Amino acid sequence: MSSPSSPARGRPARLDRTRTLRTALDLLDQSGLDALTMRRLADAMGVQAGALYRYFATKQDLLTAMAERMMEGVAEAAATDGGDWSERLTALARAEREALLAHRDGARVFAGTHATGASVLGFADAFVGVLREAGFADDAAARALYTVVNYTVGHTLEEQAALQAQDGAPEDASVLRDAVTAGTYPHLSATLPTLTSTDFTGLFEFGLDLLIEGLRARHAPPARE
Repeated sequence: MSSPSSPARGRPARLDRTRTLRTALDLLDQSGLDALTMRRLADAMGVQAGALYRYFATKQDLLTAMAERMMEGVAEAAATDGGDWSERLTALARAEREALLAHRDGARVFAGTHATGASVLGFADAFVGVLREAGFADDAAARALYTVVNYTVGHTLEEQAALQAQDGAPEDASVLRDAVTAGTYPHLSATLPTLTSTDFTGLFEFGLDLLIEGLRARHAPPARE
């Protein structure tokens, strides 16, 4: 039997944008971003590399489309019933992180693109809309979008890099531990258990909470005299 991403034996390969993106994401999950090339993608689809350029003029175009595909449905996290603006923003940030973690090197793919499709723009529009509906000024809502998205992507970049190091076992923690214990860093030594923890979700939630509380503090009405 042929695999979902391979043409049946004896039949010409069927090439379309949807199948190309699905196969590209499969290859990304299998081998990572560095191993994903147009030639390897073409081989996996049973076509000549030049055939892919009908849909993607460059590899960067392909990566942008992959980033867009990864973000499908993420904007729906803003529709949390009964939540205030902070809960809805938290849900959006968590959903974005989960979408990027769903694919190997997902954060690297997303960070290197400037996707402007319906999924990415829908997410951004939902995020800004939550804040504007809560009374935030337009410029504050836009800056908050950049701040939270940059934090989420940056955190996930580091998380995926750590988890993929040396057969999936985090090695950065042991390197940091050895460096700190070999020197005179009393404050780092005292906090070493937290610094070397692999509880990436806990770390993400801590930082996200700081951002949300910062927005809340700036949005709070001035105290009455």
